[in-house]
Amino acid sequence: MNTLADILRGVERGAFPPPDLGITVVPPPADRASCLLAFTAHIVIAADVDAAWVAERLPPGDLCAPTNPPFLSALEAATGRHVASLDAMLLAPAITDLAERAAATAGLSEVTDHQHPRVENALHTRDDVRVYLDEYGGFVLTGRGLADRIECAIEVPEDARGKRHGRRLARAARALIPANAHVWAQVTPGNAASMRTFFAAGYRPVGSEALLVK
Repeated sequence: MNTLADILRGVERGAFPPPDLGITVVPPPADRASCLLAFTAHIVIAADVDAAWVAERLPPGDLCAPTNPPFLSALEAATGRHVASLDAMLLAPAITDLAERAAATAGLSEVTDHQHPRVENALHTRDDVRVYLDEYGGFVLTGRGLADRIECAIEVPEDARGKRHGRRLARAARALIPANAHVWAQVTPGNAASMRTFFAAGYRPVGSEALLVK
């Protein structure tokens, strides 16, 4: 586990950091993002700090302290960044069957107008962003985000909610990526409706993340 990319690719394969109450410190993956990831009984910090700095500030074996405000504030000060989000990390494999891929993306049209606020935000944090609209005014986007992982986001207009359009869009994201890939979604844990939507679309929780940006 020398890089964050190694760790995330491992998680995609089902190989998680060891549940040993440990903390792994690796370099940040890019200039625009650092992060703290919490997995089962293991913390990963990808930032411009070293293991000694972390050890001075965290009690051994305490996996709550790294995700609490005092340590996150210290990490913000040390890196010159701010915590932009505290999210659950959800993960799903691509849909591989050709007929299922076609059915999952039916009714979507790719657009190049990226003026929606959610899309504009994605352009700041992701590369290779692609946006697809549906007939109800909703959209699904995919792009390369943290450590080059494939990420997705969805949006359903208020007047179209409660009709399983979100589930359909979340599933479509699994058909808009290469067949040998996985797609990540970051969801605020308190957004129970969104969590249920992604679970129903075949995503599963793999950890949590605090993303630090400039």
